[in-house]
Amino acid sequence: MTATPAGRATAAAPAPARRPRTPAGRAGRAADVLALAVLPLLAALALPAAFAGGGTRRWFGGRAESQRAEAQAAKDAAASAFYELDTAQRDLRISMETITAVDDSPAARRAVADFEALGQRIDQASGRYIQAVDATDLDRDDLEASAASRARADLTAAKDELLNVKRELDRFSSGLGPLLGKAETQLARLAPAVERARQALLAASNALDAVRGAGLRADDLAARLAALAPELTKLNQGAGQHGVQPTLERAERVSREAAAIGAEAGRLPEKAAEIDHRLVSLRTRAQALTTRSGQVDPVLSELRRRFTIACWQDLQQVPEQAAQNVRQAEAKLTEAQAARDAQRWPDATALLSTVRALLNTTDEAVSAAGDRLNRLNAVQKDPQGEIERTRFAIRDAQRLAMTGRTTPDPRHARPLDDAVARLERAITGLEGRHPDYWHFLTETDTVRRTAARVVAQIREERGAGH
Repeated sequence: MTATPAGRATAAAPAPARRPRTPAGRAGRAADVLALAVLPLLAALALPAAFAGGGTRRWFGGRAESQRAEAQAAKDAAASAFYELDTAQRDLRISMETITAVDDSPAARRAVADFEALGQRIDQASGRYIQAVDATDLDRDDLEASAASRARADLTAAKDELLNVKRELDRFSSGLGPLLGKAETQLARLAPAVERARQALLAASNALDAVRGAGLRADDLAARLAALAPELTKLNQGAGQHGVQPTLERAERVSREAAAIGAEAGRLPEKAAEIDHRLVSLRTRAQALTTRSGQVDPVLSELRRRFTIACWQDLQQVPEQAAQNVRQAEAKLTEAQAARDAQRWPDATALLSTVRALLNTTDEAVSAAGDRLNRLNAVQKDPQGEIERTRFAIRDAQRLAMTGRTTPDPRHARPLDDAVARLERAITGLEGRHPDYWHFLTETDTVRRTAARVVAQIREERGAGH
């Protein structure tokens, strides 16, 4: 190479076909150039500028590098959108798992279906993003400006689609609030509910131990408590195996049953004392009814002697029936005592109820004979008192029927007129040598009930605004 005064340089040998590709090559080449004193200042400045970047890309000018930079920026933006969408989907999947673990309602099932559909949209958008990334190597040395431009467009489109799907996912997530809140509430209830069930079982077991310590077996309660053991096993296995909602329901059911067992065990000493008291009381009552039943025969004898057969015929079986009922009651008392001694509390309670029913029936029958004689004595001595009492009931009903009216309502007047006629017939029946006083008393009772029924009807109608 030779130099001219004008400062131009003429190459003595052909220029190399390629720039140096390594830092060492570039340094050697720069040394050679600097050694040529005849090179113009422009060439000496241009060579270090060409190799100062230290990269391995070819020189394509400003437009290619600009397109490469824009494509890389689009790639970074798409990667950021992809990461945000992936993170949102992961977070939402946790929320959906919370909902599906607790809720099987139609709304929850629709949410699951919608989330699956969104998952398909996410997969499609992610696939397009990955395809756009893989389509062009932005680090290639010979990347052309058109390829970089296409990559930028594809990556921008992929980013936009990722952002659109992310917005859909956000809208879907915001609509899950009620379902998610309900599910989280139930999950928050789970641990306390299971703990309450365990504590209730422990309390029931302690109550049974206390009862046994007092000499009471409580076998039926112990059997009920033992039946809850499989439920406790399932509670201990947890909601992961049996589901949140079934576990909550099981915990509440166990708590209720265990609490009931504990409460019954706590009342057992009181129940035993109550059964003992009822045994003594009903035995005493049976003995008293035996004595009273013996007094029915003299009453019947007097009724037969003084009154017509219609006044006492229905009482003929009272002494025999009373004696039979008392014998049955005493037999049931013996069975109840045996059930109590065996601590079969339900059996003892049922037998005592039967005894009480028998004694009540006997008491009413025995009392009926004495009451019949007393009423017949009273009406025989003064029938006018019964008549006036019945007439007063009719007149009271008639006055009420006429209140605020010039003529009575036929619905009220007709039964009252019939009652008056019935009373008159009953009074007429007292005439004669052997009046049927019991028929007279039953008739006056019927008349008074009719008057009372009419009064109740009038008051009901007026109270309703008729």
